[in-house]
Amino acid sequence: MARMHSRKKGISGSTKPITQTKKTWIKYKLAEVEKLVVKLAKQGHTQSVIGMILRDSYGIPDVRTITKKKIRQILEENKIEKKIPDDLTALIKKDIKLIKHRENHKHDITTKRGILLTESKINRLAKYYKKNKVLPDTWKYDRTKAKLLIE
Repeated sequence: MARMHSRKKGISGSTKPITQTKKTWIKYKLAEVEKLVVKLAKQGHTQSVIGMILRDSYGIPDVRTITKKKIRQILEENKIEKKIPDDLTALIKKDIKLIKHRENHKHDITTKRGILLTESKINRLAKYYKKNKVLPDTWKYDRTKAKLLIE
């Protein structure tokens, strides 16, 4: 499949194994893993960072194989979910960073294009989340309020 804003084909990414079985060397139980996820979320980590910390520090390769739930579902059950999803937050942070760079470097045309592409990705993702009722229908991305959204 082609990339979104270029003519390149890209490379295929890694895939998870088909069989979802609990590995014998994992010493954590279901309740312990859920407590770890909640603890890391309360420290302010995003879902992807929580997964990396569990993989690298605790030796848990996949939360779903142990708990039969995704990290997002565990956070929803414990009412720790955020207003804006993580991938949308990351795109908004990227847009803020590009705007700040553009203010310092007025003649950087590449950054101007990057801002346009990032904003279109934000709008496309917001449209998806509105359709799936994750964001309210009245939600609209506004650059002037973007810093307030993230904080």
